[in-house]
Amino acid sequence: MKRFALSIAAALILACQIPSVHAQDSPDPYAHETKAERDARMKWWREARFGMFIHWGVYSVPAGTWHGKQIGGIGEWIMNTAKIPCAEYQSFAKQFNPVKYDADAWVRTAKEAGMKYIVITSKHHDGFAMFDSKASNWNIVKASPFGRDPLKELAAACRKHGIRLGFYYSQSQDWNNPGGGAYIPRWDPAQNGSYDDYIKNVAVPQVREILSNYGKVSVLWWDTPVDMTPERAAPLIAALRLQPGIIHNNRLGGGFNGDTETPEQYVPATGFGGRDWETCMTMNDTWGYKSYDNDWKSPEMLIRNLVDIASKGGNYLLNVGPTSEGEIPAPSIERLKQVGAWMKVNGPAIYGTTASPFKKLPWGRCTKKLTANGATLYLHIFDWPANAMLVVPGLKNSVTSARLLSHPGAIRTESTDQGVVLHLPATAPDPVSSTVVVEIKGAPVVDNPVQQQNPDGSIQFAASEAETHGDQVKYETGGGKDNLGYWFVPTDWASWTCNVTKPGRFEVTAEIAAEASGTFTVDAGGEKLTATSPKTGSYTNFENVRLGVLEIPRTGKTTLAVHPVPAGWQPMNLKSIHLEPAK
Repeated sequence: MKRFALSIAAALILACQIPSVHAQDSPDPYAHETKAERDARMKWWREARFGMFIHWGVYSVPAGTWHGKQIGGIGEWIMNTAKIPCAEYQSFAKQFNPVKYDADAWVRTAKEAGMKYIVITSKHHDGFAMFDSKASNWNIVKASPFGRDPLKELAAACRKHGIRLGFYYSQSQDWNNPGGGAYIPRWDPAQNGSYDDYIKNVAVPQVREILSNYGKVSVLWWDTPVDMTPERAAPLIAALRLQPGIIHNNRLGGGFNGDTETPEQYVPATGFGGRDWETCMTMNDTWGYKSYDNDWKSPEMLIRNLVDIASKGGNYLLNVGPTSEGEIPAPSIERLKQVGAWMKVNGPAIYGTTASPFKKLPWGRCTKKLTANGATLYLHIFDWPANAMLVVPGLKNSVTSARLLSHPGAIRTESTDQGVVLHLPATAPDPVSSTVVVEIKGAPVVDNPVQQQNPDGSIQFAASEAETHGDQVKYETGGGKDNLGYWFVPTDWASWTCNVTKPGRFEVTAEIAAEASGTFTVDAGGEKLTATSPKTGSYTNFENVRLGVLEIPRTGKTTLAVHPVPAGWQPMNLKSIHLEPAK
């Protein structure tokens, strides 16, 4: 990890210029897969909801410090950030002797936390293979005093404890094997070489090794598609045939979308409708171990992140960064124990659930399971109501029963104009998140609240409230982002719904960031406005720009939509659209 946001943006722009790989010609083993086949293959992953990410390698030796100086950024990027020469960085391997490594203990820690799968770095961007590789001597068996293959031990422990195993592999970036991608210009002549030779002689053979020598591998987690083309990616994706049924993510490149989206360090506001997805996140500020990074997330935040992600139909891949001695840091273990204690009670409200039928809930989140006669709604209450009366807004179904997941006994319910009201105990069973199980008749029917026009006649359409349509455009949040982005495909569009009470003519403005000026339309109430995005210099430099005047002629529920004009479209990031009554 982790300068992925910029590299994937560049890769997506490139992907738009590359013809799609035709199914009949594709090396992708899933090119001809039916929906039923895909659903069967993804079933265990969708039910798991919670996994452990492990970033472990030579970078745990410097642990964020080089020549007595603390190096900024994330731990596993220290070689790149500090521009450490290859020979000097490779000397760290002689100090990499994780004698305290206990694969069984690692797997038990994950299992007790409620995690169902593990994904470990088999090779990160520094090119150091954490396994016995014949394709490069720059590996833990040949280059370190440890002399053992930790992935074999981890694979055995996963089989023993019933945990699925996955491997992360940096297929493009490699800062030590000659020819490997470097994300930015190489800084050491020792890195020079043919990128195609690197792919052929190191990346492809190593992917085949990790998919051949460790028993069942359930996940292949590619990272950063730097310089990847369809031709370069083809032998890598073809290697997946060595593990029938394997799941892989969207970071290979070369026009191959993979099975899962991978939002990093944030929870998307609305998920990725139609796409499986998995948020990967650190417990502190780094993936690879840094001895002085003590900015730990609270157990409450981790639990609520898990609930939030599950409520949007995603998985949570939570990272640990072991030390050079092979130990998971104590603060990570402490937090995983607390998450595990919560999961022992609330696991049924996470495992095998699907996304919430509610657009928003003011007091928490919801997950659901469909049943033979209706559905089970799991209401995750973050903010226990002071009057012990919880309104489930907009729920129209008949309720057959309601109870606390943690305690026996029925909860009284009543139907009102606002939705279903639950009469709860006076105090919350769990101060972090308490779960109420509500059984309903039929599939969930929810009258989600519609945005209302302001009393002064203005309307503010925020990116976070947009409904996105298409394969790539999505709401971005985290790291200071709060906008629609990845708008590379001109057939993608966005919409908002509002109850208009004061129709008329409106001045339309928008907050937009774009590297090039493009054309789009704003449609509402059967009227259309054609507008041009400003050239702001970057996708993070937003400008408030006047788009023109748009008339909304009628009262009532109105949809406002933004459609690219294909002939003049350029990608843009959109933060908001504002309508002000025209004078």
